Amino acid sequence: MTERHDRDPGTPRRGGTLLAAVLSVAVLVSAGVYTGVPGGPDEDGVRGVQGGAGSGKAAGNPARGSARADSASAGGWAATWATAPVGAEPRTGADGWANRSLRNVVHTSVGGTGARVTLSNLYGTAPLNITHASLAVAAAPGSAAAEPGTLRRLLFAGRPSVMVAPGAQIVSDAVALRVPADTDMLISTYTPTPSGPVTYHPRARQVSYVAPGDHAGSVSGAGYARSAQVWRYVTALDVRGGGAEGTVVAFGDSLTDGVTATVGADRRWPDVLADRLAERRDGPRYGVANLGISGNRLLSDGAGRPPGNPSGWSRFERDVLDRTGARVVVVALGVNDILRTPHVTDPRHITEGLRDLTRRAHARGLRVAGATLMPFHGHRGYRPALEEVRQAVNAEIRSGTVFDMVADFDRALRDPRHPRALHPRHDSGDHLHPSDAGYARMAETLDLTALRGHAPAEL
Repeated sequence: MTERHDRDPGTPRRGGTLLAAVLSVAVLVSAGVYTGVPGGPDEDGVRGVQGGAGSGKAAGNPARGSARADSASAGGWAATWATAPVGAEPRTGADGWANRSLRNVVHTSVGGTGARVTLSNLYGTAPLNITHASLAVAAAPGSAAAEPGTLRRLLFAGRPSVMVAPGAQIVSDAVALRVPADTDMLISTYTPTPSGPVTYHPRARQVSYVAPGDHAGSVSGAGYARSAQVWRYVTALDVRGGGAEGTVVAFGDSLTDGVTATVGADRRWPDVLADRLAERRDGPRYGVANLGISGNRLLSDGAGRPPGNPSGWSRFERDVLDRTGARVVVVALGVNDILRTPHVTDPRHITEGLRDLTRRAHARGLRVAGATLMPFHGHRGYRPALEEVRQAVNAEIRSGTVFDMVADFDRALRDPRHPRALHPRHDSGDHLHPSDAGYARMAETLDLTALRGHAPAEL
C-alpha cells in the first residue's frame, strides 16, 4: 500500500460541478447486478433505506452515535464486528419471524470486557417487538450452543423488552462479559408477535440458527434446528475495555462481503486483515468492521422507493462515518458501476465519486485507503471497452489524487502473464471473485502501519 503525495496547492480542485452531474445521472440508473453467485444475478429483491434511527431509540440510548463521541482511544467503544443491512428478507411478509428465536453467529476481531449490540428494523413495516435478547460466547466455532457461564440477557434502557419502530435501530445497554478476540459470538432475539419483513444481510458466509418459541436464553442450543447463511436484525457488536484504539471499516461490494469465501471459515479479506492486526505489535490495535454489500455500486441505488442495496455514496454516512470508533476506511468500490447495466463508461464519474467519499471522511477525521479495481477478464460481463474504463480508474487511483493511501488489489491478484485476468490461484472460478487465497492476498496488500494517523486537512 502506498501513501499519496499531497497535491500541488496550485492544482485546481475538481469535484463540485462534475460530481453534481454524476449524482444527477446516478439517480436515474437502474439496478442490474453481478453478485457472489458465480455466473448468476442477485435473485433477492431487496429494498434500501437511509437513516430512520430516531424513532426507535430508547432514552439515553442513541442508535446512531457519532464515531467521534464513541472514541475508542478515549476508553470508549470499538466495533469488533458489523454488517450492513441490505433489505427485507424475502418471504417474511407481515408475519416476520413471529414466535421464533433467531440466533446469529458473528465473529469478533478484537476483544473486550464489555459489549453492546445494535439491532435494526430499517426495512420493517411494523414495530419490531423483542421481548428477549441475549449475547454469549459460542461453545465452538459455528455452534448454536453457548459456552457455559457466558450467556447474558440484553437490556434496553434497563428494560428486558424493546419495541423498535419501522425504519429504526436500537443499541442495547452495555453488558459485562469477557469477549475474546477472533471468536464466534451468539446474538439471539425472540419476537412473540408479527413484526413485518425482517431486516437482514444475505450471503453472510456464516451459518446462523432459528428455533420455535423463546430460546434466546438457551445455553445448549438444542432447539435451534433450522439454519441459514444470513444475519437477521443484528448489525453491530461493539466492545470496550480491551485496549482497542478504534475501528477500521472495510467498505465495498461482494469482493469485501466475501461471497466466495469458505463458509464459516472467516476468510474474507477483512477477516484476514483482523488477524494481521492482532499479530503485529507495531501496527494499530483496531477492530475491523465489514460493511461490504454484494452487488453494491458506488454511484447508483437499486430499484424501489426506498431503494434496495443503497449506493456506496448514499450509505457512506450510515455505514462508515457513524461507525463506532471509526479511524480509517478502506474503500473498494467501482467495479459494479462498470460491469452492471447501464454501464458507467466515463471513468471520471467513478473517480470523482471516490474523491467525494474521501472528502467526507476527512471532514470527520478519518484516513482513507483506496483499492484499485481488480481484473475481470473471462467473466461473462467482460468487454474490452469496460476494461479500458477500469484501467483509467486505476491509473487515477495510483496517481495519489483520490485517496490518502493506495491498496493495489489489481497488481496483487492479477496474472502477470495475462494482467487483465485474475491469477488462477486467486480466482474462485467465476473470473471476478477471489478464492480464499485471493482474499488473503488482498489483506496482505494493506500496509498496517500506514493505517494509523490522522486524515490530511485537504486531499
